[in-house]
Amino acid sequence: MGASAICLAIAILPGCDGGRPKRVPVSGRVLIDDKPLAYGFIRLTPMGARPATATLDAEGRFTLTTFEPGDGVVPGAHPVSVLAAEPLSGSTQRWHAPKKYANPRTSGLSATIDGPNDDLVIRLTWAGGKSFVERVTAGE
Repeated sequence: MGASAICLAIAILPGCDGGRPKRVPVSGRVLIDDKPLAYGFIRLTPMGARPATATLDAEGRFTLTTFEPGDGVVPGAHPVSVLAAEPLSGSTQRWHAPKKYANPRTSGLSATIDGPNDDLVIRLTWAGGKSFVERVTAGE
């Protein structure tokens, strides 16, 4: 068997993942002040690996994806960000959660993934604030 045939055989073996890192399925909910966040996106950012992302549904539920839909996230402790800015027009957007959560460096959120999890809960708070509309100008 030639080298190219061996490579092809390895690439199509069941369970092989093309050299991608191990991932575990993770789903859950994002809550803001103990109510479902009905608009937004969640992102877990593993160090040295591709981020896992998901869109929130009307109940704040999500299923994380790294490469293929629902394939999960690389195990470990990861910063979490939640972007909840809904475009309203070309120059305005509604924030459904504070801006600080949109950046993993300022969110203060993290999640430790040790294995499959279908009940990860990410808790946000307005801390006395509320949803607001922001005018966006060119260059922001």
